[in-house]
Amino acid sequence: MGATATTAAEAGRGEPQGAEQPPVHILWINAGLSCDGDSVALTAAMQPSIEEIVTGALPGLPKIAVHWPLIDFECGPVQGADNFVEWFFKADRGELDPFVLVIEGSIPNESIKQEGYWCGFGDDPATGQPITTSEWLDRLAPKATAVVAIGTCATYGGIHAMAGNPTGAMGVPDYLGWDWKSKAGLPIVCVPGCPIQPDNFAETLTYLLYQLAGSAPMIPLDDKLRPSWLFGATVHEGCDRGGYYEQGQFATEYGRPECLVRLGCWGPVVKCNVPKRGWINGVGGCPNVGGICIACTMPGFPDKFMPFMDPPPGSHVSTNASSAYGQVIRRLRSITAKTLDKEPKWRQTGRRLTTGYRPPW
Repeated sequence: MGATATTAAEAGRGEPQGAEQPPVHILWINAGLSCDGDSVALTAAMQPSIEEIVTGALPGLPKIAVHWPLIDFECGPVQGADNFVEWFFKADRGELDPFVLVIEGSIPNESIKQEGYWCGFGDDPATGQPITTSEWLDRLAPKATAVVAIGTCATYGGIHAMAGNPTGAMGVPDYLGWDWKSKAGLPIVCVPGCPIQPDNFAETLTYLLYQLAGSAPMIPLDDKLRPSWLFGATVHEGCDRGGYYEQGQFATEYGRPECLVRLGCWGPVVKCNVPKRGWINGVGGCPNVGGICIACTMPGFPDKFMPFMDPPPGSHVSTNASSAYGQVIRRLRSITAKTLDKEPKWRQTGRRLTTGYRPPW
């Protein structure tokens, strides 16, 4: 699929002024260890939507061509008329420039077994054997303008990288190196979530496209390679239930409106904007609909946060302290409310006009 908007993305490369600029290709590999949940979630993006990105509806976006298994009509076999994988071979041969490589799913360690492979994407025409996902990373990452890991599996390993897993699964930064840079000098961009919050990824991809067009500065990332404007605050800081925590009011069962920390919510320490942003068009999000935060955007997920339904370490101390403090706060606020939750005394019937106005002289 391709957009129709054009831009000066290749300015400075020697093309004649006014010449047609080559599109930015989005090469999407969802052949890591994954459930494809991030691809499915992304179809719900609205700020912006995938349609707006692909069709060039946003002013200033470069012309793009998306090669994404979920929506691409090209599905034929290798060497076929509609060969989807051929775009990846073209990138490997250096025939696509620029391109953004998107990885969905964790990367297994293909060197820890004697035979077979953990996951692959297409076949090698020379050998007829599957090309592993890790081999595609080896081939394409050095040629990519940017590498983006979508979802917690691709960013940090996720569910498949739990202790005791047989695949040696890891995230893209663990495979390529946390200090890895693309040929354009961009670090790996990680947008975690299990699955991804759709608008978080659509916004990140849009930012990168504007950066390639020369319309945005270097993408700001935190020390875990997450976009800092999306993952700079905790779940707790954006949660509608945060006021209950301050007042020392905690839910003891699901379905209650109070703070969920005592039910196992990790929100006070987890970097995620879902409570603030919602899930689809501002609606939903784990604590917004009564679910605890299980820290799915964090590098240590899931091992460091299990068992999910148990209160986090330290929560007993913090919630007990908050409960004691909250009793005082609630008492003081109730006194204040009693004095303010009534009409002013001059609003009354009678023959005398009482407005509460006092002359300044």
